[in-house]
Amino acid sequence: MPFKKITSLAMALALTGLAACGQDSLPPPAAEEAVPAGEVNIYSYRQETLIKPLLDAFTEETGITVNVVSGKADALLERLKNEGINSPADILLTADVGRLLRAQAAGVVQPIESDVVNEVVPAAYRDPAGEWVGLSLRARTIFYAKDRVDPATLSTMAALAGDDFKDKICIRAASNIYNQSMLAAMVARDGAEAAEAWAAGMVANMARQPQGGDRDQLRAVAAGECDIAVSNTYYYGRMMADEPGSRDREVAESIGLFWSDQEGAGTHVNIAGAAVTKHAKNKANAVALIEFLLSPEAQQIYAEGVYEFPIRDGVAPTPIVEAWGPFTADSTALSLIGDHTTEAVMIMDRVGWQ
Repeated sequence: MPFKKITSLAMALALTGLAACGQDSLPPPAAEEAVPAGEVNIYSYRQETLIKPLLDAFTEETGITVNVVSGKADALLERLKNEGINSPADILLTADVGRLLRAQAAGVVQPIESDVVNEVVPAAYRDPAGEWVGLSLRARTIFYAKDRVDPATLSTMAALAGDDFKDKICIRAASNIYNQSMLAAMVARDGAEAAEAWAAGMVANMARQPQGGDRDQLRAVAAGECDIAVSNTYYYGRMMADEPGSRDREVAESIGLFWSDQEGAGTHVNIAGAAVTKHAKNKANAVALIEFLLSPEAQQIYAEGVYEFPIRDGVAPTPIVEAWGPFTADSTALSLIGDHTTEAVMIMDRVGWQ
């Protein structure tokens, strides 16, 4: 797949017409030439429409051309592995820490080496060895039908596995990386036995076999197929931002968001993040782009365009997100998820989570 040029900005070479008192000016050059500012090449699992405003802003500020190959996460990882030293990619962008951890385990990334990363990003949201970093935050929590569920009956993610929610829950398949990461975080925090008991209870309480994406779980609640759904918050934010009267706007208005585990561990959070590839030919530009994506300007674009939470302090969320109210996030280090993902997948298989 060839790179698609997202943006480009040539820097004009200044004319060298020097003038001095009593002397004639030197003749101008025959033609103006362009001085390239360089490029940076991205393999991205993130939707192009979500990151284009950020990349446009980076190019406008730096003059660095950004080229993007978009694709499925597993396919991009295999491509990086197969290309080896010949890979043109400088940065890998993903939508879940689990993808970054898989890339790290495959040996296709390298330390970012940036003081900005270490200063701006909390330790829980970056790799201790510096091989990946979060760029924005998303929470995975509970959504409920406003006309059928009293939010006072909701509390923790663990409680959803209890008898009170029999045949009431919609959630994605076991193959979904978001669910794998959430369960791996439970294993890291609560132990494998507790995590397996929760997974078994969730399977028993499913209103239907897992199907579709996060939006489909929310739509199923609105349609009465289930009363409770587990979803990432930014999907809900995008649906709330749709035109009044649209299908997804009506879905979003009929359901409520509940921050789980506020009296305990806190709501599970994950990241959209980045890594510098092992054989990056434009490493300095790659680091510059990552640092730009952590700047207040870029973090504001994340907040306004994607309905995710800024990862750095001092950047306000959008009014839609702010209306959900503050919440306490689970502080479990995301680097621990990689240690328990295989176990999480095995647990899902044992309990029959399809």
